[in-house]
Amino acid sequence: MNKQGFFGNWGGSYIPEILNRTFERLREEYDRARNDPAFWQDYTNLMSTYSCRPTPLTFAENLTNHFGGAKIYIKREDLNHTGAHKANNVMGQGLLVKRMGKKRVIAETGAGQHGMATATMAAKFGFECTIYMGEVDVLRQRPNVFWMEKMGAEVVPVKDGNRTLKDAINEAFRDWVSHVDSTHYVFGTACGPAPFPEMVSWFQSIIGREATEQILAMHGRPPARVYGCVGGGSNAMGIFQGFLGNEETELVGVEAGGRGLDSGLHAARLSGTDASPGVAQGYKTMFLQNDDGQMLETHSVAAGLDYVGVSPILADLWERKKVRFESATDGEVIEALDLTMKLEGIIPALESAHGFVQAFKEAGDLSSDDAIIINQSGRGDKDIFTIADAFDDPSWKEFIIERAEQYKTNS
Repeated sequence: MNKQGFFGNWGGSYIPEILNRTFERLREEYDRARNDPAFWQDYTNLMSTYSCRPTPLTFAENLTNHFGGAKIYIKREDLNHTGAHKANNVMGQGLLVKRMGKKRVIAETGAGQHGMATATMAAKFGFECTIYMGEVDVLRQRPNVFWMEKMGAEVVPVKDGNRTLKDAINEAFRDWVSHVDSTHYVFGTACGPAPFPEMVSWFQSIIGREATEQILAMHGRPPARVYGCVGGGSNAMGIFQGFLGNEETELVGVEAGGRGLDSGLHAARLSGTDASPGVAQGYKTMFLQNDDGQMLETHSVAAGLDYVGVSPILADLWERKKVRFESATDGEVIEALDLTMKLEGIIPALESAHGFVQAFKEAGDLSSDDAIIINQSGRGDKDIFTIADAFDDPSWKEFIIERAEQYKTNS
């Protein structure tokens, strides 16, 4: 990142004047933390004692035998506290908030995992907490909303726009502008104005640092390929950083193909042809937008990938051909999820299952001497309502109807 917050042609910091001093202070505190070895030690101690790090690297023997070819390993971020990689970033930002002396945090969330992690951090550190979430995502991820509220956070459904992640980010920025002195915005992904893309990626780099050591211990050499799903890009940036610059390893980002790239109902920014350069939400990247710069409607079965923009760091790596980008459709995601559950007893989040799709397509083409890593960014049991709908499970429907009748009778 240069002094203006750009990664090649992408990034920057396009913010209202009222936030200038707040961003200056955040940059100063982030720079001090990054140059202080004791801060990273405090951070890793916190993550090991509170969030079960290091997360394991699991050899998926049954999937490997099923596809032939490369050995398949899964980096288990689902076993992080709160069930996703989001805790890595949130706990780090929480330590910065304590240093800055602020007492309130706000956040946006799509899949609810970042909201869960932020509510958890706020409860642990004693901060007041408000979470903005698109109304559509509130309905898709109701179990996570329940837990956020039980941990003391206020969850605000956003009813503007498409009522998804983009609109939640807009609302969180409006809140921040009105409460700059008391509040820190815990940005959840590697997007937004500088220094958020670099700062979030730094905290998430703990994934790649661990995976690098683990694959060498288990396989003896670096993997041939590493796969990560890409919404904003935080989990992909987390694991990719462990292998960037290693010529033996190809990095593959997998975006939401939704109902197909030709349908117009997807969230593929770098693997499709519908995105174009633009500036929104404080940064420059490839956005799904029309010729007038208005953001397009996006779609994905995975709420966490249902976003119009992408990390400026990933846009730069895409432009320099350091990362290959692919997409997976909703149908392919459900098939990969089903296979992983049946063969390994592991339930990937719908977001993570996008990476599984592409890995499954390519594993058989590689040598049995090769290894590949899939970053399982989160747990899938949070998606039970969406997954049950996709499987059209009759016993689940019967259970929900009976439970609804009980609520009606008792109300």
